[in-house]
Amino acid sequence: MKLSIVVPVRNEAANLVDSLAPLQPLRGQLELIVVDGGSSDDTLALATPLADRVLHSAPGRAQQMNTGAAQAQGDWLLFLHADTQLPAGFLDLLPDRNAPRQWGRFDVRLAPSSPLLNVVAWMMNWRSRLTGVCTGDQAIFVRRALFEQWGGYAPMPLMEDIELSKRLRRLSPPLCLRPPLTTSSRRWQTHGTLRTIALMWWLRWRYWRGASVEELAGKY
Repeated sequence: MKLSIVVPVRNEAANLVDSLAPLQPLRGQLELIVVDGGSSDDTLALATPLADRVLHSAPGRAQQMNTGAAQAQGDWLLFLHADTQLPAGFLDLLPDRNAPRQWGRFDVRLAPSSPLLNVVAWMMNWRSRLTGVCTGDQAIFVRRALFEQWGGYAPMPLMEDIELSKRLRRLSPPLCLRPPLTTSSRRWQTHGTLRTIALMWWLRWRYWRGASVEELAGKY
């Protein structure tokens, strides 16, 4: 199995090295693609020696991830946020081409953490198991042929990960890998844990009720 990891970035100089440095011993076993959406900090300079390719795209995660996927050489794609570190041994956890589930995600651990944020992570993981819906901070992976067959990420400014999950779960539930990745809790820390939880659930409820993603993106 050849894996391509696609990392959409924009002004992620503070986080990108922590995400990509642990993957350097695996270069050759996987392909690292960073897709920049118009950074004005040192993101590009930091990414260049740590990635196999650094691509440029219009801003927006969906657009950036589709750009990376279109250039990827791997049979499998994994979409990784720039503030996220994959668990040790993750390559051995991914399915092969004959597995019944051809897409999935990892459990999440938030860092820095707190008792309340531990509960948040637990809820994120179990919500995903129960609904079959995955979010981008869980590092969605998918067989490339399946991703292309279903049209990739929809050109949306928000909820592109949820929308893709809803299409893919028509084929099968996601493979939910328990060894957790570690993702930054910076949004919860900056805006407050309870306030951020309320915002996330409100956005998802409005999306389920049919609100336009353009309207919701302005609230994010």
